[in-house]
Amino acid sequence: MKNKYLKIASICAVLFLASCSDSSFLDVDSQKNVDADDSEEVYEPVTFVNGVYGMFTDWDYAFSYLGITEIISDNADKGSSSTDTGSDKDILDNLTYTSTDGSIAAMWEHWYKSIGRATTAINYTESYGLTDESYKNRLIGEAKFLRALNYFFLVRGWGAVPIQEQDLVTRASVSDVYAYIESDLLSAIQTLPLKSAYSSSDLGRATKGAAMGLLSKVYLYQENWAKAYAYADSVITSGEYGLESDYSVLWHESSENGTESLFEFQARGESVAHGVQQYSQTQGARGTTGWGWGFNVPSDDMLEVFNDEGDTIRRDATIIFRNSTLWDGRVVGATENPMYNLKAYSSADAGAEDTDKNIRYLRLGEIYLIRAEAANELGNTDQALSDLNTIRERVKLADVTTTDQDELREAIWHERRLELAFEHDRWFDLIRTGQAASVMQALGKPFVEGKHELFPIPNAQLIQTPDMEQNPNW
Repeated sequence: MKNKYLKIASICAVLFLASCSDSSFLDVDSQKNVDADDSEEVYEPVTFVNGVYGMFTDWDYAFSYLGITEIISDNADKGSSSTDTGSDKDILDNLTYTSTDGSIAAMWEHWYKSIGRATTAINYTESYGLTDESYKNRLIGEAKFLRALNYFFLVRGWGAVPIQEQDLVTRASVSDVYAYIESDLLSAIQTLPLKSAYSSSDLGRATKGAAMGLLSKVYLYQENWAKAYAYADSVITSGEYGLESDYSVLWHESSENGTESLFEFQARGESVAHGVQQYSQTQGARGTTGWGWGFNVPSDDMLEVFNDEGDTIRRDATIIFRNSTLWDGRVVGATENPMYNLKAYSSADAGAEDTDKNIRYLRLGEIYLIRAEAANELGNTDQALSDLNTIRERVKLADVTTTDQDELREAIWHERRLELAFEHDRWFDLIRTGQAASVMQALGKPFVEGKHELFPIPNAQLIQTPDMEQNPNW
């Protein structure tokens, strides 16, 4: 198959936000970026699938992603120096962003491009002529998992969005987008191997457990409690995963793709030419004794929540404190900010532009909390308490004992914040649970109900596709 197909399918179909003549969206520094120069080379389908994974190593995940998932929330402040805006991190922190915000536009573009790559990989693999049906279906399953994950980011951020494979302008309803995500994940579950069935050279690829875990989370966000419970339960009882006994090592090199891991953005190993571009550097401690830019710092409110709970184990596994010594012996001196994000720290490559740090996206600790929340909503109080307290016991906190459904719901939401701090879900959790307005307003942030629950469609997108409707009040 000649490169003419590659140019049309892998560029035009991939780029939702630009015409085929705009090559700027091809400038992705990916370890598996497919070269579109004229060539007679026939690419194997796995190259296209790897190109989707490669999108996780892009700069957008090192900066824009931080802005719209953590800095915007009560977990974090902008950080860095007071005069360094981080392009737009100051206005995201203050909830004064608009439809021209750069980080919001960057992730909109990035997730749609990733979707385009996934669809191209699916179509290419289906038509390539692979005779090994199991291998063929596995590759398609991987691409469908990745496509579903990117749509999940979009639907949580913007609500109704175009389903790229169906229409480039008309925004599908939220329920239709979720149905599309579910279809991809259900298909992936049927064809993906168990984590234990992969060879070491394929470590980090999407698995059956990852697809089931993501599907449980997708159902959680739709309040489909029975299915959220069922898929979370399938993961927990599969025998493929276990909780790390020591919470503090979850972000060390030793635990990457470990027993608790369902899916991570890969940044290490022979199959990766470089890590996630500057993810650790942008969040590293800033100052003469530091190694980074100092953005996305824990807020005083986040610290207070840890301290009020007496949760020293998770606090000290999440926060780097000024004038302290880290677990690997690195001395943190008089840095510019009093706190930094320890979960982003790389011991080996602290301030390197290409960090070796895997970004943990989905792990068993969260699956326990999904099952707990779903169980509580289904009236299964014993199971909800058991799962919640399993997570608390690991960090040596007292059991929750309330059997009141409302109180238990609040306890589970609270536990999610403590357990998953700086794992890029806090803003979406605040929105889905209806807490965003009260929480952000209490911190003096100008959250407007009926507006800030959704990001604005980027202005640049509306200029290109004026018939695409903007979100309310933007």
